[in-house]
Amino acid sequence: MAGIRLLVAGGGTAGHVLPAISVLEAAMANGHRPDDLHYVGSTRGVEGEMVPPLGVPFTLLRVVGLQRRITAANLMFPPLMVAAVLSSLGLLRRRRPRVVVSVGGYASLPPVLAARLLRIPVVVVSYDRRPGRASTLSARFAAACAVAFPDSALPRATFTGAPLRRAILTADRSGGRGPARTRLGIADDRFLVVALGGSLGSAALNAAVVRLIEERANDRGLAVVHLAGRRFVADLPEALDGSSGVAYVPSGFSEDMSTLYEAADLVIGRGGASTVHEVAAVGVPSVLVPWDGAAEDHQRENVRWLADGGGAIALAESELGSLGTVIDALRNDRARLDDIARRAREMGAVSRSGRLAELIDAVADGDP
Repeated sequence: MAGIRLLVAGGGTAGHVLPAISVLEAAMANGHRPDDLHYVGSTRGVEGEMVPPLGVPFTLLRVVGLQRRITAANLMFPPLMVAAVLSSLGLLRRRRPRVVVSVGGYASLPPVLAARLLRIPVVVVSYDRRPGRASTLSARFAAACAVAFPDSALPRATFTGAPLRRAILTADRSGGRGPARTRLGIADDRFLVVALGGSLGSAALNAAVVRLIEERANDRGLAVVHLAGRRFVADLPEALDGSSGVAYVPSGFSEDMSTLYEAADLVIGRGGASTVHEVAAVGVPSVLVPWDGAAEDHQRENVRWLADGGGAIALAESELGSLGTVIDALRNDRARLDDIARRAREMGAVSRSGRLAELIDAVADGDP
């Protein structure tokens, strides 16, 4: 059996699965057939739902994360990791990839360790400003690290920008705004806020958005699309059609973020890498609220990069009570909104450059 082009490993949350999908999409856009690719993720994550539509063969491993405190789950980490490495060794021997690409998360570690044992080159794709533990460990064995921030401390780093889906990279906020609004049923003259809390949702952000809806109940010029996370959607207020005030569209999740980015006047989001790099690449004005509980405080670091460059406004979680005031100030200052959008798009240019796919292909061809 002939070997495949590349194997992409990592998963669990959408924050890891979406970069994996982006790498696979980029490979197919460069002419590689789905059968030349393989994905390895976790049985405990969202990949079983998100990856099959790509048509790429995949394998799901039973792995658990290592908690920072002593828990019963940590006792399962060593035996499950050993079993996953052995499974990965068998998979890599059968599929014989030319390169293994790690996108982070504990599901990435077994294939990376197996690749190390089999002398298959590894590329670590790191999209957080402060890399997670799995990426930091994998970087020790990597032929190259593709990083989304120019100040990364990972070894053998190349600044490639972040892995983003094709639909995001081709989103058009100038020509696409009108058609996007039509698809969403949002009038052109309303100021559209898109609020999203990441793949798991955010209770704090959701509460702030609900307060906003209550405070602006009679505002006929405002529309809010609220992606609250599937676990929170049952707690949201009912939709409002805008006939007597604010238009409100609650939802758990959207698979069409490009339409939302094209239509939005402003995005309110967390500081996960996917959100930060997507709003930058598309050029969407945003107010970003880092999650205080994020591991290694990585969300604050992500947001600081974009906000320090003028491409977003950073709002602390403790300041969410002022969200309505912040939105009003931006709503009344179109010049500032346009400037934030321009600076964001300039900072996101590297993610649109194709450098990531070029680096992976170079390593696969033996020329890192």
